[in-house]
Amino acid sequence: MTHLHPDVACTATEDGMILLDERDGRYWQLNATGAAVVEALVDGATPRQIADRLAATRPVDRQRACDDVTALLTQLTRAGLVVDPA
Repeated sequence: MTHLHPDVACTATEDGMILLDERDGRYWQLNATGAAVVEALVDGATPRQIADRLAATRPVDRQRACDDVTALLTQLTRAGLVVDPA
């Protein structure tokens, strides 16, 4: 299951979330939607479940939500913030 790297800390902010990569001290700022994706991921949701939640709670269709979740998780994975043990 995809999850945050153990060396990544997350903190909610008024506008979204900050991720701190403790390995190199880099910060990543997420907007409210990005924060919702990471929060759901931390809670154990799959990318498909996250997309379903977004489509149900935001003005976006399911396909767009799925594409957006995939794009964000791809970026976070490339940055080493998210890992997939598979």
